[in-house]
Amino acid sequence: MSATVHTGPRAALSDVVALVGRCARLARRDVETMTVALALPVLMLLLFVYVFGGAIDAGGPYLAYVVPGVVLLCAGFGASTTAPAVAADMTGPMIDRLRSMPVRAYALLVGHVTASVARNVVSVLLVLALAVALGFRSPAGPLAWLAAAGVVLGWIVALSCAAAAFGSVARSVQGANGGTFVMLFLPYLSSAFVPTETMPAFLRPIAEYQPVTPVTDAVRALLAGADPGSSLPVALAWEAGLLAVASGAAVVAFRRRTRT
Repeated sequence: MSATVHTGPRAALSDVVALVGRCARLARRDVETMTVALALPVLMLLLFVYVFGGAIDAGGPYLAYVVPGVVLLCAGFGASTTAPAVAADMTGPMIDRLRSMPVRAYALLVGHVTASVARNVVSVLLVLALAVALGFRSPAGPLAWLAAAGVVLGWIVALSCAAAAFGSVARSVQGANGGTFVMLFLPYLSSAFVPTETMPAFLRPIAEYQPVTPVTDAVRALLAGADPGSSLPVALAWEAGLLAVASGAAVVAFRRRTRT
């Protein structure tokens, strides 16, 4: 039998804060995942700059070109770890414990998404710090930097919600891992690391009409102090659409799985 849930915004906020703290503590204890989540973007930036950079004509310094792509790559990887974490709670005793407590079950999803966003923000800051150490300089003003940060944050939140949705419908932790493969693959099939003009004709439409390309192009233009043009509204539309669909799907799937 479920416990009576207290109503009101203060009670809801208390539930969310408590479960955000729980998810953050679990993330800190998972040293292996945390290390990979923080180290992989740094290693990828070094790999692309020093191994592949000399062979890619990006029309300018490759470091300035690739930084936004690596930022989105680390966002995808960080968000993908949310799905197995949600699936582990869905298939473990955590849900039964929540049913016996006066806590809103959806706060668990909010906790996982918030912890994922925080982890991703740290990864992005590490990538930017390394990029600056390698010589990256941006002529963009404060407003352009804020706009770029907003686009990146919107992408991180949308991906984290999508990962939470995958975790809510997955029947196992392994299945949740497989469902987020597309998050890791999409940046490689976009303008994140090479201009789409250099791709084969049959791949170019796929690269140009998927969400990572306009998000990357918008962030790249903003950091370069240039006009992002149509890429900015297209990126925001992709993020808003993905966020709406993913959050709705996550809540519906979560309610179905936790229904008593």
